[in-house]
Amino acid sequence: MNVLVILIPVSVALGALGLAACIWTLRHGQYDDLDGDAARILLDKPAPEADPEDSSDA
Repeated sequence: MNVLVILIPVSVALGALGLAACIWTLRHGQYDDLDGDAARILLDKPAPEADPEDSSDA
């Protein structure tokens, strides 16, 4: 029974942390454009071209 003294506060703290993370994502607009994100993942984009100055051929 002594382990409950540790497990209950830890579980409440983890639940509060998860709730705080969920509220933070809602307030910062992480879920504003779900349809746009779903459509963008299906689009083929050309690969970005490598910058000649960034090549490290030694």
